[in-house]
Amino acid sequence: MTGRDADVVLAIETSCDETAAAVVSAGRDVLSSVVSSQVELHARYGGVVPEVAGRAHVERIVPVVEEALRAAGLDRSGLPLCRPGREATAGDGGSGIGAVAATVGPGLVGALLVGVSFAKSLAMAWGVPFVGVNHLEGHLFASLLEAPDTELPVVVLLVSGGHTLLVAMYGAGRYEVLGETVDDAAGEAFDKVARYLGLGYPGGPAVEAAAQAGDARAIALPRPMIGDGLDFSFSGLKTAVVHYVERHPEVPTADVAASFQAAAVDVLVRKALDAARVVGARGVCLAGGVAANGPLREALASACAGAGLAVFLPSRTMCTDNAAMIAAAGHYRLRTDGPTTLDAGASAGLRFPAA
Repeated sequence: MTGRDADVVLAIETSCDETAAAVVSAGRDVLSSVVSSQVELHARYGGVVPEVAGRAHVERIVPVVEEALRAAGLDRSGLPLCRPGREATAGDGGSGIGAVAATVGPGLVGALLVGVSFAKSLAMAWGVPFVGVNHLEGHLFASLLEAPDTELPVVVLLVSGGHTLLVAMYGAGRYEVLGETVDDAAGEAFDKVARYLGLGYPGGPAVEAAAQAGDARAIALPRPMIGDGLDFSFSGLKTAVVHYVERHPEVPTADVAASFQAAAVDVLVRKALDAARVVGARGVCLAGGVAANGPLREALASACAGAGLAVFLPSRTMCTDNAAMIAAAGHYRLRTDGPTTLDAGASAGLRFPAA
C-alpha cells in the first residue's frame, strides 16, 4: 500500500436502483459523492425490475466511479492527479485510495454483484483492502456523516422501500434492533398505494405530491400495531385503503393519499418516540429513502420538540441510497474487523449487523 492513505476509502453502492460511488477521508470528510438514479428506467413498470437494474449498473458503474475519483482529485488508478504547480493534499484524496468498499447486502442480488465484483477488481488492481458493507449499517453512518457530534444514544428510524427498523445506536458498531416491520416496509406500502391510485412511481414522492391537495382527516384509516410493541405492520393499512376506495369510488384521490400518508407518518413517529423512551435515548435520527418525506420530517421534529428530544433530519441526498455512507461504514469496519476476503459474496437477505 505504499503511496496510498488507508484513511481514504472509495465506496460503491449498487444495492437497488442507484449506481453510486464516493470518496471519503477518515470516515467523515466527503471528498466526492456521485449518484446515478434509474428512476426513469423503472417508472414505466411501476417498480424496480431486477434485470433492468442489473444491466443499468453494468452500463453506468465505470463512468460513475471515474467521476467520483476525478471530483476527489484522483486519477483512474486511485492516485492524485498530477497537475503542474500543484501538489496533492489530504483534502483532495491525500496519497490516494487506501481501501475499496462496496455494499454486499441486503438488496437485489444481481445488482449487488455488479458493485461487489467491480470493487474487488479495483482492490486487487490497486493492491488495497476490500471491505464488504451492510447497506443498513451504512444508513446509520449517514446520520453521523452530517452530524458527527450527535449525542448518543439515539434511536434511528430507518425507513425505506425495503426496510422499516427502529435501531438504538449506542456508538459505532454498537446497535440494538428494537422493532421492525412484520410485513410490508413503509416505502413499499407507499409504492403499492401510489400504484393502486394511479399516481406513478416512485410512490413516496407521488403520494406526497397528491396529498398536498387533500384532507388528511377525510378518511379514518387504522394505525396498525399502535400500543402493541415496537414492531410495524403496513400491509393492513394498504388493504384498508383499497377497501375504502372500493366502497367509496367517488372519494377524491388527494384525500385518499393525504389520509394514507397521515396514518403511516403517525405510526412511524409514535413508535419512534416510544422507542426513545424505552432506551433513554437523547434523540431520534431519520434514515432511509422515506426520510425525505416532508410531512414525516415535520411531524417527527414537532413530536421530538414536545418530548424534549433532539432530532436529526439528514439532507435529502443522504436519505436516499448513496456511497458516501458506505465509505464511512467501510472505514469503521476496516479498522474493527479488518479486510473482507475476496471470496466473500453478496447476500440479498443480509440481516442488520449484530452489535
